[in-house]
Amino acid sequence: MESYKKLLLANKAWVKDKLSVREDYFLRMAEDQTPEFLWIGCSDSRVPAEDVTGTEPGELFVHRNIANQIIHTDFNMLSVLQYAVEVLKVKHIIVCGHYGCGGVKNALSHKHLGLINKWLRNIKDVYRLHQHELDGIADGDRRFRRLVELNVQEQVWKLAETSFVQHAWKDEQRPYIHGWVYDLHTGYLNDLLLLSPDTNIEDIYKFDFD
Repeated sequence: MESYKKLLLANKAWVKDKLSVREDYFLRMAEDQTPEFLWIGCSDSRVPAEDVTGTEPGELFVHRNIANQIIHTDFNMLSVLQYAVEVLKVKHIIVCGHYGCGGVKNALSHKHLGLINKWLRNIKDVYRLHQHELDGIADGDRRFRRLVELNVQEQVWKLAETSFVQHAWKDEQRPYIHGWVYDLHTGYLNDLLLLSPDTNIEDIYKFDFD
């Protein structure tokens, strides 16, 4: 059997399982979505957001890209962020990276990878910002793991620098922004950083709202 056909068969089994528990499962799901969380994660196939967090469809609004980047010229990410914050009114935003991230690993190298070089440049910038600490780590694996963590932390702060988040912080005291790292070897999430709505950010990044 061709591999894609297995996915279709698995879908039928999943539907049957859900309907056996509750006959109106999909009717209720189709009515609306009111997720409490926006998940911004890596595209890596080994880090499925719902499985990692034990959540059901409808609980997470999800955006994924290579190495869970918050890039202020990425209109895809910005559109997801604005919709989540202003329309869905999520209470929490989670930036989740993972140890062993291929994007971070390649950013540490000097490989020429074509178009993706432009994307990985943002991670190289994170290295430059924390070069003193990272260059002081002699062990390559530990340095790699630490850059994964620092990358997540920088993306959390980048979210706080957006007008969408700052406006919601001012008017509605939400969302809380979390920085997590998933460990592929253990399955556990490492809670690195939390920014609350009263967090003070660098003055140059602040917006004035009427």
